[in-house]
Amino acid sequence: MIAGVIGASNEAIHTIEEAKKQGVRVIAFDGNPDAEGLKAADKAVVVDITNEEATIEAVRQEKVDFLLTAPIGRYLTTTGAVNDALHLPGITKRMAQVCTDKYLFHETLNSAGLRNINCYATDAERFDSDRTGAEGAVSNKDIEESKARNEALAKSIISGEMSLQYPAILKPRYGSGSRGIHIVSTNQDLLYALREVAGISYVVEECLEGEEYGVDASVIDGRTTIVLLRHKKNTPMPNRQAVAYHSVQRSEKVYACIEDYVRRVVACVGLDECLLHADVLMTKDGPFMIEMSPRPSGHNLHNLFTPLCTDVDMAAEYVKRRLGRPFSFVPKDVRTMMIHYFDYTGVVVKVPSHAKLGVLLWKCGGHAMWTKSQIKLIDWKCRLRFGDTLHTVTDGHSIMDRGYYILEGDNEQQLEDCARSIRGLFF
Repeated sequence: MIAGVIGASNEAIHTIEEAKKQGVRVIAFDGNPDAEGLKAADKAVVVDITNEEATIEAVRQEKVDFLLTAPIGRYLTTTGAVNDALHLPGITKRMAQVCTDKYLFHETLNSAGLRNINCYATDAERFDSDRTGAEGAVSNKDIEESKARNEALAKSIISGEMSLQYPAILKPRYGSGSRGIHIVSTNQDLLYALREVAGISYVVEECLEGEEYGVDASVIDGRTTIVLLRHKKNTPMPNRQAVAYHSVQRSEKVYACIEDYVRRVVACVGLDECLLHADVLMTKDGPFMIEMSPRPSGHNLHNLFTPLCTDVDMAAEYVKRRLGRPFSFVPKDVRTMMIHYFDYTGVVVKVPSHAKLGVLLWKCGGHAMWTKSQIKLIDWKCRLRFGDTLHTVTDGHSIMDRGYYILEGDNEQQLEDCARSIRGLFF
């Protein structure tokens, strides 16, 4: 069997390796000849994956039997387009479009009563340089026209013609990673922010409060299976960048509530035959879907944290599904674990040795003879060095290269207390 993967960043390597372990020949497609995933595959094909027709033809020539999905942004639509054109199993282009276009996603869910807020799109798609790729730069005239339309949108909201409750959030209509986000709390903020984003497709929507959760799941034969629910620890607004995740036990009340909601959203969007990543906000009125995508999660989650917590490797099980072999996405147990990234600010004055880490974990775990509490260091990848100046975390790019550590313990509070103590080892 031959599998293809469209988008061969380093986050595709795990999926490629799992397919190869099962005897599948993997061909990776990417426009960057230096993409790390190209080196991991059996064959590398350099092709502009923003060009659907070119990618379809490249995959056709390689006689691929099915496509794998790896963490990727808006050009997940190319995977769907290839599946449609070559009649391959997996996501369709329509599925990918709904999930990568934030406004279309909102409209789809809102019409079914699953996302009850006000959300508006700026009229800038034909000027969006990210969308048009190499078709040309945005001219000053285009920018001025877009700015005028954005100002008209702001005035409609300010006048009450269009309803919007503050605080509100402006975010790029396409893309991910907490980049380019604006929080607005007044009419003046809104007018200024919409002027600032002229020429780029944005959405403006009401901002809700609550605890945020990440979801790793599969959708096979129309059935949604939650593999792992993760409680997020985020930076403050406006970015809401995750700096840690805690596994959530199935026995917790929030689990069943989010599970039911995710299944209804999946049915509404029409997803099937895919892996799934979603971000859900648990508000006072119930769960609210921030975003969802028919592909695995990034940031060392689907490839590392989720398998460690559940003993379910989603990439491996998906390959088994495509090969017609027995598979299961249902975890037998969920371990109490935390993955924490180094979300520090300041100058690093020391880097802890494993010996110091061991002593700290012993203390944090309760080292008296009559306690059974224990904290285990499961993994540690620290790229911080003495003298490094660490700036405020604003998005995934500003934190992921620093590394991470994974702990196992008794409960979330215990692991959070330990994380605070670990920070003290660096400063």
